[in-house]
Amino acid sequence: MDFQQMKSVIEGLLFVAGDEGLDAKQLAEVMEQHTDFVKELVLDLQADLQRDQRGLQIVEMAGAYQLTTLPAHAPYFERLAYSPTRSSLSQAALETLAIVAYKQPITRVEIEEIRGVKAERALQTLVAKDLIQEVDRADAPGRPILYGTTKAFLDYFALSSIDELPETSLFQNDDNLEEETRLLFDKLDAKQIDDQQMTFDDVSDLE
Repeated sequence: MDFQQMKSVIEGLLFVAGDEGLDAKQLAEVMEQHTDFVKELVLDLQADLQRDQRGLQIVEMAGAYQLTTLPAHAPYFERLAYSPTRSSLSQAALETLAIVAYKQPITRVEIEEIRGVKAERALQTLVAKDLIQEVDRADAPGRPILYGTTKAFLDYFALSSIDELPETSLFQNDDNLEEETRLLFDKLDAKQIDDQQMTFDDVSDLE
Protein backbone atom coordinates (compact mmCIF):
# COMPACT_ATOMS: atom_id res chain seq x y z
CA MET A 1 0.00 0.00 0.00
CA ASP A 2 1.50 3.32 -1.05
CA PHE A 3 1.54 6.66 0.78
CA GLN A 4 -1.60 8.02 -0.90
CA GLN A 5 -3.57 4.86 -0.22
CA MET A 6 -2.64 4.96 3.46
CA LYS A 7 -3.88 8.54 3.71
CA SER A 8 -7.11 7.44 2.10
CA VAL A 9 -7.47 4.69 4.70
CA ILE A 10 -6.93 7.20 7.52
CA GLU A 11 -9.62 9.47 6.09
CA GLY A 12 -12.05 6.55 6.00
CA LEU A 13 -11.17 5.43 9.52
CA LEU A 14 -11.71 8.91 10.94
CA PHE A 15 -15.04 9.17 9.14
CA VAL A 16 -16.21 5.87 10.65
CA ALA A 17 -14.93 6.85 14.12
CA GLY A 18 -17.14 9.96 14.11
CA ASP A 19 -17.12 12.27 17.12
CA GLU A 20 -14.97 9.91 19.20
CA GLY A 21 -12.07 10.15 16.78
CA LEU A 22 -8.93 8.02 16.86
CA ASP A 23 -5.53 8.76 18.31
CA ALA A 24 -2.24 8.05 16.55
CA LYS A 25 -1.70 4.82 18.47
CA GLN A 26 -5.10 3.45 17.46
CA LEU A 27 -4.51 4.35 13.83
CA ALA A 28 -1.08 2.76 13.93
CA GLU A 29 -2.45 -0.48 15.37
CA VAL A 30 -5.19 -0.75 12.76
CA MET A 31 -2.83 0.07 9.89
CA GLU A 32 0.07 -1.94 11.31
CA GLN A 33 2.40 1.03 11.01
CA HIS A 34 4.69 2.93 13.40
CA THR A 35 2.97 5.69 15.39
CA ASP A 36 5.39 8.41 14.24
CA PHE A 37 4.81 7.45 10.62
CA VAL A 38 1.03 7.62 11.10
CA LYS A 39 1.37 11.10 12.59
CA GLU A 40 3.22 12.18 9.44
CA LEU A 41 0.44 10.71 7.31
CA VAL A 42 -2.20 12.64 9.26
CA LEU A 43 -0.28 15.91 8.92
CA ASP A 44 0.08 15.35 5.20
CA LEU A 45 -3.63 14.54 4.88
CA GLN A 46 -4.49 17.71 6.80
CA ALA A 47 -2.43 19.70 4.30
CA ASP A 48 -4.15 17.94 1.37
CA LEU A 49 -7.60 18.88 2.65
CA GLN A 50 -6.61 22.52 3.14
CA ARG A 51 -4.81 22.79 -0.19
CA ASP A 52 -7.73 21.29 -2.14
CA GLN A 53 -10.23 23.47 -0.25
CA ARG A 54 -12.22 20.43 0.76
CA GLY A 55 -15.34 20.65 2.91
CA LEU A 56 -13.74 18.60 5.68
CA GLN A 57 -10.76 19.05 7.96
CA ILE A 58 -8.83 16.98 10.50
CA VAL A 59 -8.56 18.45 13.98
CA GLU A 60 -6.85 17.07 17.07
CA MET A 61 -8.90 17.21 20.27
CA ALA A 62 -7.85 15.61 23.56
CA GLY A 63 -5.18 13.65 21.76
CA ALA A 64 -7.58 12.17 19.17
CA TYR A 65 -7.92 13.05 15.51
CA GLN A 66 -11.42 13.90 14.25
CA LEU A 67 -12.76 14.47 10.77
CA THR A 68 -14.99 17.55 11.00
CA THR A 69 -16.69 20.14 8.84
CA LEU A 70 -15.38 23.68 8.45
CA PRO A 71 -16.59 26.39 10.86
CA ALA A 72 -17.03 28.77 7.92
CA HIS A 73 -19.73 26.49 6.52
CA ALA A 74 -21.83 26.52 9.72
CA PRO A 75 -24.56 28.85 8.33
CA TYR A 76 -25.33 26.33 5.57
CA PHE A 77 -25.58 23.46 8.06
CA GLU A 78 -28.00 25.53 10.13
CA ARG A 79 -30.19 26.14 7.09
CA LEU A 80 -30.25 22.42 6.41
CA ALA A 81 -31.03 21.55 10.03
CA TYR A 82 -33.91 24.02 10.27
CA SER A 83 -35.23 23.66 6.73
CA PRO A 84 -38.95 22.89 6.92
CA THR A 85 -39.06 21.11 3.57
CA ARG A 86 -41.36 18.16 3.38
CA SER A 87 -38.65 15.89 1.94
CA SER A 88 -36.64 16.17 5.16
CA LEU A 89 -39.54 15.02 7.38
CA SER A 90 -40.31 11.42 8.23
CA GLN A 91 -43.79 9.96 7.80
CA ALA A 92 -44.21 10.11 11.58
CA ALA A 93 -43.33 13.82 11.60
CA LEU A 94 -45.70 14.55 8.70
CA GLU A 95 -48.58 12.77 10.44
CA THR A 96 -47.86 14.63 13.66
CA LEU A 97 -47.67 17.96 11.83
CA ALA A 98 -51.01 17.33 10.13
CA ILE A 99 -52.65 16.45 13.44
CA VAL A 100 -51.29 19.59 15.12
CA ALA A 101 -52.38 21.75 12.19
CA TYR A 102 -55.98 20.54 12.26
CA LYS A 103 -56.46 19.87 15.97
CA GLN A 104 -54.47 22.70 17.56
CA PRO A 105 -54.04 23.46 20.33
CA ILE A 106 -53.31 19.85 21.20
CA THR A 107 -51.19 17.94 23.72
CA ARG A 108 -48.68 15.19 23.06
CA VAL A 109 -50.96 12.60 24.68
CA GLU A 110 -53.86 13.59 22.43
CA ILE A 111 -51.61 13.30 19.38
CA GLU A 112 -50.48 9.86 20.47
CA GLU A 113 -54.10 8.77 20.94
CA ILE A 114 -54.83 9.72 17.33
CA ARG A 115 -51.66 8.16 15.87
CA GLY A 116 -51.59 5.16 18.20
CA VAL A 117 -47.85 5.48 18.74
CA LYS A 118 -45.41 7.71 20.62
CA ALA A 119 -44.96 11.20 19.19
CA GLU A 120 -42.20 12.69 21.34
CA ARG A 121 -39.42 12.45 18.75
CA ALA A 122 -41.65 13.75 15.94
CA LEU A 123 -42.64 16.72 18.09
CA GLN A 124 -39.01 17.50 18.86
CA THR A 125 -38.20 17.45 15.14
CA LEU A 126 -41.08 19.75 14.26
CA VAL A 127 -40.20 22.22 17.04
CA ALA A 128 -36.55 22.23 15.91
CA LYS A 129 -37.67 23.05 12.37
CA ASP A 130 -39.91 25.86 13.66
CA LEU A 131 -43.05 24.27 12.21
CA ILE A 132 -44.83 23.91 15.57
CA GLN A 133 -44.44 25.61 18.93
CA GLU A 134 -45.72 25.63 22.48
CA VAL A 135 -48.78 27.87 22.50
CA ASP A 136 -50.14 27.25 25.98
CA ARG A 137 -50.49 24.77 28.83
CA ALA A 138 -53.55 22.57 29.23
CA ASP A 139 -55.67 22.97 32.33
CA ALA A 140 -55.05 19.37 33.39
CA PRO A 141 -52.85 17.47 35.85
CA GLY A 142 -49.19 18.19 35.08
CA ARG A 143 -50.13 21.18 32.89
CA PRO A 144 -49.13 19.44 29.63
CA ILE A 145 -47.86 21.52 26.72
CA LEU A 146 -50.34 22.53 24.04
CA TYR A 147 -48.86 22.63 20.55
CA GLY A 148 -49.81 24.75 17.56
CA THR A 149 -48.34 25.63 14.18
CA THR A 150 -46.01 28.58 13.61
CA LYS A 151 -45.87 31.46 11.16
CA ALA A 152 -43.06 29.55 9.42
CA PHE A 153 -45.54 26.72 8.75
CA LEU A 154 -47.99 29.16 7.16
CA ASP A 155 -45.26 30.88 5.14
CA TYR A 156 -43.84 27.64 3.81
CA PHE A 157 -47.20 26.37 2.55
CA ALA A 158 -48.31 29.84 1.36
CA LEU A 159 -51.22 30.05 3.79
CA SER A 160 -52.44 33.33 5.24
CA SER A 161 -54.11 31.49 8.11
CA ILE A 162 -54.96 27.99 9.35
CA ASP A 163 -58.48 28.52 7.93
CA GLU A 164 -56.99 28.06 4.45
CA LEU A 165 -55.99 24.45 5.13
CA PRO A 166 -57.68 22.14 2.60
CA GLU A 167 -60.59 20.00 3.72
CA THR A 168 -59.51 16.50 4.64
CA SER A 169 -60.90 13.16 5.83
CA LEU A 170 -57.70 12.71 7.83
CA PHE A 171 -59.45 11.86 11.08
CA GLN A 172 -62.46 9.98 9.78
CA ASN A 173 -60.63 6.69 9.31
CA ASP A 174 -57.54 6.02 11.42
CA ASP A 175 -56.58 3.07 9.22
CA ASN A 176 -55.78 5.44 6.35
CA LEU A 177 -53.79 8.01 8.33
CA GLU A 178 -50.62 7.52 6.29
CA GLU A 179 -52.39 7.74 2.92
CA GLU A 180 -54.54 10.71 3.97
CA THR A 181 -51.45 12.53 5.24
CA ARG A 182 -49.70 12.02 1.92
CA LEU A 183 -52.70 13.35 0.01
CA LEU A 184 -52.96 16.34 2.34
CA PHE A 185 -49.36 17.41 1.82
CA ASP A 186 -49.67 16.84 -1.91
CA LYS A 187 -52.52 19.39 -1.85
CA LEU A 188 -50.44 21.82 0.22
CA ASP A 189 -47.46 21.41 -2.09
CA ALA A 190 -49.68 22.05 -5.10
CA LYS A 191 -51.11 25.20 -3.48
CA GLN A 192 -47.62 26.43 -2.69
CA ILE A 193 -46.54 25.95 -6.32
CA ASP A 194 -49.71 27.64 -7.63
CA ASP A 195 -49.19 30.66 -5.37
CA GLN A 196 -45.55 30.95 -6.37
CA GLN A 197 -46.55 30.82 -10.05
CA MET A 198 -49.22 33.46 -9.45
CA THR A 199 -46.64 35.75 -7.87
CA PHE A 200 -44.30 35.21 -10.79
CA ASP A 201 -47.08 35.99 -13.28
CA ASP A 202 -47.99 39.16 -11.39
CA VAL A 203 -44.41 40.35 -11.57
CA SER A 204 -44.25 39.49 -15.27
CA ASP A 205 -47.40 41.55 -15.93
CA LEU A 206 -45.84 44.55 -14.24
CA GLU A 207 -42.83 44.28 -16.48
